[in-house]
Amino acid sequence: MAEILSVSKIVKVCQNAKKTGKAVVLAGGCFDILHPGHTVFLEKAKQVGDMLIVFLESDQKVKQLKGSDRPVHTQKERAQVLSALGTVDFVVMLPFIKSNAGYDKLISQIKPDVIAITSKDAGNVHHQRTAELVGAKLQLVTKSIGNYSSSKLSSSKLLGR
Repeated sequence: MAEILSVSKIVKVCQNAKKTGKAVVLAGGCFDILHPGHTVFLEKAKQVGDMLIVFLESDQKVKQLKGSDRPVHTQKERAQVLSALGTVDFVVMLPFIKSNAGYDKLISQIKPDVIAITSKDAGNVHHQRTAELVGAKLQLVTKSIGNYSSSKLSSSKLLGR
């Protein structure tokens, strides 16, 4: 089972991993309603390094990104589900981050070797810029899988209302 760590603790974990030559892979997202696309993405991300860290967006950020009826599950619940996946080594529950500069600061502290993305994120200029900033490889690990998208679902549909 993966550990759920604070930002300050994951920085120390990454520093120690790098000392031993381990490749740190970073993946991030909302992961509100876990589906096969998420699990394939995380499995593929784990394959490109030694240690997989998942940055988990705050409830406030999910609401901002996905709409007022989201998240369906709290950040703590989402972290618990992700931590049960065998491919995930660490889950970091992010605070609400308002700007790209906030993500840059955090990623600069952990200095991942690889930032894992899917094909839907491939054109994201911020991901490309952040990878360059820390000297990480921006790695497309999978195309979007099937027609899965929790963004297309409302919580009322999910809960049968």
